[in-house]
Amino acid sequence: MKLTDILPLEQWVALETEIHQKFGVDTNVFNTDGVRISEFKEWVNRLCPAIKATDKGQSFICAVAHMNLAVQARNTRQAVIEECDAGLFKLVVPIIINEEFLGAIGACGMLLDDGEADSFLINKITDIDEDQVELLASDLAQMSSESAQALSQFIESKISAIVAQFETDSSV
Repeated sequence: MKLTDILPLEQWVALETEIHQKFGVDTNVFNTDGVRISEFKEWVNRLCPAIKATDKGQSFICAVAHMNLAVQARNTRQAVIEECDAGLFKLVVPIIINEEFLGAIGACGMLLDDGEADSFLINKITDIDEDQVELLASDLAQMSSESAQALSQFIESKISAIVAQFETDSSV
């Protein structure tokens, strides 16, 4: 079963848009391989697109963070909130139907509590000049742990509603 078997792509995009507008985070729905299922992308800072524009940044910061958290979310069947190696918050909420892991909703792009971007590590991985990293990170928005929990609960409630509707429709 695929994510688009339980909800049309347009409705997944609408959910991505709603989460972004309500919480101001980068958000995407990912399949079991960690690949975004839509083209929806609204950056919330200047640093992340610069990191993702490099092969090493995408591979060794972004993808690694998502896959590690997605495995944790899949195994625990719960949302996981951590920081990526760049120092930004990352949230992954699993999407599970009938014991089958179908993918996850991820959100990221802000500093958690009083965190800060790791300019040194970003520079070493991506080769982006450390001064440039600091400039790009200078206006990163912050999210409190309480707000991150509220975001997690919001996404979990949306997923629960989608799952319940699918199960209702499937049993008819």
